[in-house]
Amino acid sequence: MLIERLAFTGLRNLAPLDVAPSPGINLIVGRNGSGKTSLLEGLHILGMGRSFRTRQLKHAIGHDAPEMTLFARLEGTPPVPIGIRREREGGELEMRMAGERVPRLAQLIEALPLQLVNPDAFRLLEGAPAGRREFLDWGVFHVKHDFYDAWRRAKRALKHRNALLRHDRMDVNSLAAWEQELAHWGERVDALRREWMASFVPVFEETLGRLIELPDLRLRYSRGWDKQRTLQEVLEQGREQDFHMGFTQQGPQRADLRIRLGRRPAVEVLSRGQQKLVVSALKLAQGRLLELSTGRNCLYLIDDLPAELDAEHRRVFCRLLETMRCQAFITSVEHDALVGPWEPHTPIAMFHVKQAASGAGQLVPEAQIDFIME
Repeated sequence: MLIERLAFTGLRNLAPLDVAPSPGINLIVGRNGSGKTSLLEGLHILGMGRSFRTRQLKHAIGHDAPEMTLFARLEGTPPVPIGIRREREGGELEMRMAGERVPRLAQLIEALPLQLVNPDAFRLLEGAPAGRREFLDWGVFHVKHDFYDAWRRAKRALKHRNALLRHDRMDVNSLAAWEQELAHWGERVDALRREWMASFVPVFEETLGRLIELPDLRLRYSRGWDKQRTLQEVLEQGREQDFHMGFTQQGPQRADLRIRLGRRPAVEVLSRGQQKLVVSALKLAQGRLLELSTGRNCLYLIDDLPAELDAEHRRVFCRLLETMRCQAFITSVEHDALVGPWEPHTPIAMFHVKQAASGAGQLVPEAQIDFIME
């Protein structure tokens, strides 16, 4: 769904804002520290229930604000309002959709699918498997409707098995019961991940080819346990060793998405600019597959577009976004770097985050571009 209106209050150093963004490209310029990234952070919190800048949401609340309220109206018949409220002293995140309290974060994630490309996105290549597993599961969640239930049940069984493994004595009967549960749902999670990968890889390869030529780059899904044995066998045969370690060493919680160039990990071979294009291709391909599979659109948050990319690759990146006809919010310190690459027919809104006398960043429409909101 496209965002028709945004209203934020109490978010970091941003002054209260109420804007109607473009259904296409939204360009946000301003000095360092003015609040550009904070705007993307607010959108990320709306769609994911968490920040990409801090683990504790209370740190995203402005210094003088008692609470943070984030609101968006999503396109639809009728439009769908979604909102998040977090008090500084309160521990709970209040989530609402269409006027009703939302009990599960998964409902918000489903309502506003989004992908983030920012300086930390390199972790997808160089970081721990957990980040790549989260990327993988985001895609499966949005395309495979029974994934969330299988994933939740597998996670619950894993939690109980690990708790039993930390006891002083091994409770074989209880372990066997939870192993059976974990094996059943873990195999289901793996099957859904493999089905999704079969659809994702061709879309990714086509997307990557439009950004950069890397014909030897390959994605490979690793399920997290021995390919020659069932998960039930792995759990039973590894029970003694897992007991000594105090946790389950193999299973769907160890899955990974391996990204290689030839025989080497891609991160060891590619330049930073090439890495950004690979990560961008991964993120854009997620949204393209979502649209192909479900007809729904993905929102893209792109922080500091010019970083690591020369003018030609910025142009190629922007051309691809144009063909996708998606909604995107893109930030930069450099005004000209954002204005230049677009075709005149592209629906664009430009906003300038200006520093007010109070120190708060104020988001105002930029009138110096002649193809705003066609």
